[in-house]
Amino acid sequence: MTTDKAGVLRALHVPGNPLILPNVWDAASARAVGEAGFPAVATGSAAVSQVLGYEDGEGTPVGEMMAAIARIVRVVDVPVTADIERGYGLKPAELVERLAATGAVGCNIEDSTAGTLVDPGEQADFLAEMRSAAGHGLVINARVDVYLRGRPSREEAVARGRRYLEAGADCVYPIGLGDEDEIKALVSEVGGPVNIFFRSGLPAFERLGELGVARISFGGGLHRATHVYTQSLIEKVKAGRSPY
Repeated sequence: MTTDKAGVLRALHVPGNPLILPNVWDAASARAVGEAGFPAVATGSAAVSQVLGYEDGEGTPVGEMMAAIARIVRVVDVPVTADIERGYGLKPAELVERLAATGAVGCNIEDSTAGTLVDPGEQADFLAEMRSAAGHGLVINARVDVYLRGRPSREEAVARGRRYLEAGADCVYPIGLGDEDEIKALVSEVGGPVNIFFRSGLPAFERLGELGVARISFGGGLHRATHVYTQSLIEKVKAGRSPY
């Protein structure tokens, strides 16, 4: 069943017809995404961490993160892909085993730690070990953090992306990339499915599809917007007004 769901998730990554993933943070938000008819559910590490009372950046104990992922998997019938940051210090095989125990069939894995890019060869080896341990039962979305760390360089982003795909990643995720021309160029050069992080100012979904994007995700954006709205309700209550 896990392998079947992984196959379903993998097949949804179609360049030109992107998979839309409104990232969730708990069972309730996962249910909402499933009920809305989305074909897959994705978690966001920043959002999950905040809900659990921790800071993003691997501040959440791995056991708590995996338990949160498992609760999300339990309440939806569609494939779940989980944001597991840089892997919480686990070896690739153990990371795959712990993730498989949650029922998730996909993951994001970052190529930076503590604000510093990991050597691309080291990251490729990590991804290759994950692929070896998981077989076809895990859809790996390899994050490329070049646009977040230091000077953005499409040449470096493409080189890392190609290396990660060769190591067994299914998709590459150049988080922070937002320029339309740069997206089009990277998609054409990297040689595999590309995930774009959606935020204000980016091209519309349809246009991103025309640029060849295969996956669109939102990170912690939906949770942040929900939290701001919740704060506004609380302020109304504090002021003695009805929040509804």
